[in-house]
Amino acid sequence: MTLTLVRHTADLSPEQLAEARALLFTVFAGDDPMTDDDWEHCLGGLHVLVHDGPELVAHGAVVMRRLLHAGRALRCGYVEGVAVRAGRRRRGLGGVVMAELERVVRAAYDLGALGATDDGAPFYASRGWRPWPGTTSTLTTSGLVRTPGEDGWIYVFGGTMPLEALDLTGDLACGPRLGDAW
Repeated sequence: MTLTLVRHTADLSPEQLAEARALLFTVFAGDDPMTDDDWEHCLGGLHVLVHDGPELVAHGAVVMRRLLHAGRALRCGYVEGVAVRAGRRRRGLGGVVMAELERVVRAAYDLGALGATDDGAPFYASRGWRPWPGTTSTLTTSGLVRTPGEDGWIYVFGGTMPLEALDLTGDLACGPRLGDAW
């Protein structure tokens, strides 16, 4: 039997956080491994934890970030750390995680965004997430710096603002953070 919990970082015990961190470091151990900065990006928002009995089998988080677009600072529910334990994939657990994260995005943020991987992109697209068709950048102390390597890999999802209200051919910029900008 599976149990799904939605909790803020502040409401998770040290043991629950350690278990979520361990899951992510196990799932993302290949060519693009999880880093301490990646884990840090998951903290400070809402986590979705799916357990099968006592075992944590899936995780995802949504944190608030400001994205800049067309002269506006948008409230973004940025999705981080979506992972399903090996051997438990293709059973709908990722869909359970994303359904909760999307519920939060639709109710609390102008839009949702995430950085997709090769493996994850088809899954997100099947759920209605769209690759940002415009350019991407990051805000640095020197101003906006293009992130062309992220173009086509940043996926967006309508929140309280429909995506059609945005100039989808324009630039989407994220604020600075440690590790990967996006």
